[in-house]
Amino acid sequence: MRNFKIILQYDGTRYQGWQRQDSTPNTIQGKLEAILAKMTGTDFVQVDGSGRTDAGVHALGQVANFKIDTDQTPQDIMSYVNRYLPEDIGVIDICEVPERFHSRLNAKKKVYRYRIWNSQLPCVFERRYVYELQETLDMETMKRAAAHLVGTHDFKAFTSNKKSKKSTVRTIERIDIERIGNELVLTYTGDGFLYHMVRILTGTLIEVGLYERSEASLQELLENGTRDMAGALAPAKGLCLVAVSY
Repeated sequence: MRNFKIILQYDGTRYQGWQRQDSTPNTIQGKLEAILAKMTGTDFVQVDGSGRTDAGVHALGQVANFKIDTDQTPQDIMSYVNRYLPEDIGVIDICEVPERFHSRLNAKKKVYRYRIWNSQLPCVFERRYVYELQETLDMETMKRAAAHLVGTHDFKAFTSNKKSKKSTVRTIERIDIERIGNELVLTYTGDGFLYHMVRILTGTLIEVGLYERSEASLQELLENGTRDMAGALAPAKGLCLVAVSY
């Protein structure tokens, strides 16, 4: 069996997220697995992703790997897969990797970007990829609040998964917030992110930018906060997985 690593992009608008589901074939993982099974003439090929993006979330650099018994070259495999994938999913790179490589377990760093269209004007052509918010956000206040989140902390207040027994400690290396025209762009870099974590962090920072909560409340949330004390879950369409590092 040979192990292949792929990098793919997708517009998540019409998909029920990355993870395969028994109730629908309309997932990114499900689409890939079906095509690879057809290519290899087998019943099932498991594709492991670096992380499970939610329904409606996009990716510029999702990483996945799969093991198959084949004599085809990586380029042949990529050509075949892209021929049968829908036009809103595409493999942009493929290479053979050591047998022990695992896209999720070996990931060291991830970068997510959240885009907010912060204007009273409509965002016609990018509307599927931004959260449209008319009220003006105070970017400098948001930056000061975001500084509390950088470092290694327990982010239990920033996840929707209340039943998980796994550690909720993560390290955020940096949070960059910049205004580009009518857009406010938040870029998160860290060693990993919990279920809904980036969207809850964004929703909380939006509340700071609207003066609905104080900058200091971020530190309080890290120290003894719970999910119901943090901000709203920002819409999925504004979020994109940019890159995964190994």
